[in-house]
Amino acid sequence: MATKIAAGETGEGNEALQTVAPKAPVTYERPISTQGLGIPKPHVPRALIAADADHPNGTPGYNHNGYSVMQQHVAFFDRNGDGIIYPWETYVGFRAIGFGVFISFLGMVIINGAFSYATLESWIPSLMFPIYIKNIHKAKHGSDSEVYDTEGRFVPEKFEELFSKFAKHDKNKLYFDELYALTSANKNAVDPFGWTAEKLEWGITYLLLKDQGGFVSKEQIRGMYDGSLFETIAKQREQSMLHKKKA
Repeated sequence: MATKIAAGETGEGNEALQTVAPKAPVTYERPISTQGLGIPKPHVPRALIAADADHPNGTPGYNHNGYSVMQQHVAFFDRNGDGIIYPWETYVGFRAIGFGVFISFLGMVIINGAFSYATLESWIPSLMFPIYIKNIHKAKHGSDSEVYDTEGRFVPEKFEELFSKFAKHDKNKLYFDELYALTSANKNAVDPFGWTAEKLEWGITYLLLKDQGGFVSKEQIRGMYDGSLFETIAKQREQSMLHKKKA
């Protein structure tokens, strides 16, 4: 039996604006907000900033250096600033944000091993496994959230969808089960590489950011997308270690 769609819930009774279909239960399970997002043209991909309703101009004081948002996401791991991320830089970056030796080594192997070739300037593989930041958009895999578009820009509308669809307990937080549901929902057909990459990426994100309550906040996730969060965590850890040495 078709489920009745409540007026006002999905476009004020206007069939053209309804976001759920009576015979598609998944559209009820993953609702889309019909309210304004509080920022102009949220459907327009932002090249330089990760914008949401609370940060229409992106992260305050964050220097994007002319990088796209996807480039900003990985630039933290370019430890010498030459535009190329080598495996040892990935390892050092992971250590800088608090991961142990094993996870850092695993991250280095998986990330540079899987994404280096797609970003190379040549068809010939490099045994150094470099990742070229200028070409990081070529390493965008399938079965993802689509918050980054194919050129590496940030799509505010897609970012907000993560929470309207999957944040069942709190609209500004995602718990482990919700993140797991997110990665499962994003699966494209016949894309085992994308499925695996999505699970690993969000799994690492959860391990890095989860609070004592077992959730990851919306602001943390936004900061992860533009890379500003990595810099914040690294600076906090540096200050904490200096404080311990002086104590």
